[in-house]
Amino acid sequence: MLFRVAMPNLPPGRRPLSPGSRAGLGAAVVLLAVVSAVELADNRNADFVGLFAAVPFLAAVFAFWQTVLVVGVLATIVGMVFIGTAGPLSVNGVVNILGILLATGIAAVVATIRQRQADKIVELQRLAAVAQQAVLRPVGPQVGALAVAGRYISATAAADIGGDLYEALDTPYGVRIIIGDVRGKGLDAVRLASIVLGSYRHVAYERADLKTMVADLDRAVARSVGDEDFVTAALVEERGGTLTIVNCGHPAPLLLRRGQVIPLEPPAPAPPLGFMPEVKARVERLEPGDRLLLFTDGLGEARRDGEFFPTADRAWRLLGHGTVGDGLASLETALVDWVHGRLEDDIALVLLEYAGPGDGVTVPMPSWEVGAA
Repeated sequence: MLFRVAMPNLPPGRRPLSPGSRAGLGAAVVLLAVVSAVELADNRNADFVGLFAAVPFLAAVFAFWQTVLVVGVLATIVGMVFIGTAGPLSVNGVVNILGILLATGIAAVVATIRQRQADKIVELQRLAAVAQQAVLRPVGPQVGALAVAGRYISATAAADIGGDLYEALDTPYGVRIIIGDVRGKGLDAVRLASIVLGSYRHVAYERADLKTMVADLDRAVARSVGDEDFVTAALVEERGGTLTIVNCGHPAPLLLRRGQVIPLEPPAPAPPLGFMPEVKARVERLEPGDRLLLFTDGLGEARRDGEFFPTADRAWRLLGHGTVGDGLASLETALVDWVHGRLEDDIALVLLEYAGPGDGVTVPMPSWEVGAA
């Protein structure tokens, strides 16, 4: 998830120097010193004064327009000193000084345009972060009897939002979690992910069993997409220490138990949401300390030199220790290192840990889940 600290409101002209602005100022001062050194080595003949016009343009690459003006005025003054010490004022000297002033004005305009564009990009990133937080709300650290952590890893450095989704809710029917992956990318994928999550946040509190929830979510997807669009999803429910999973064309969750990694494959395959899936539940009895990793197919498809990331082989070592948040951080670090920082698809991760029964209250299981067990 992406979070930023808002910049305090400052009066015009009192904006603090950014690292880039300081770098631009430093580079401009260095160029000014270099040209000055060349002039001094040339016995102050003022043959190279025209090069001072490059100083404000160099500052404009990084700095605010106010800094560009200061640098340009300084370059003009230094140029005038060299021209004045070279002898009587000539037409060439006047043209050089006017050229430096003209360059300073143009550079200030360029810096203003560049800064406005940079501000727009920052604002768009801020809006994207707000949109992401609205679509993917923070989960955990505790939901019912489960410790929960979620993580979204974007394949695009400039975007922190996409079509992968997850949510964890403490409902009257137990803790319910969804993880899903929308086919496609871009704004259409974000829109469909938002529709699925909005529907899920409603039906998770209203439906007594996961099969009915799947039917509701399938109708929501079918109403919102074309014939070839779909959403893979896995729905998980923890109720009194019993884990129930229904899978709609999604990668199977991994159960981490006493050093073992167990893929929880569904009893029968089912198509994704949007294709009217008929799901069959897989039911497991949890043990204290069990962990469950839910993930989207970006994790399974991450590879380098044609070799896929060994998720199952490394899962216990990466995820079996520390907090669930620490586990996901370790997994992300290992994954990014494996692909040398170049992911081809977004990845959503959710890690759960069952601490054991709390107050001993158990919600009765509906008959269809009892039969599945």
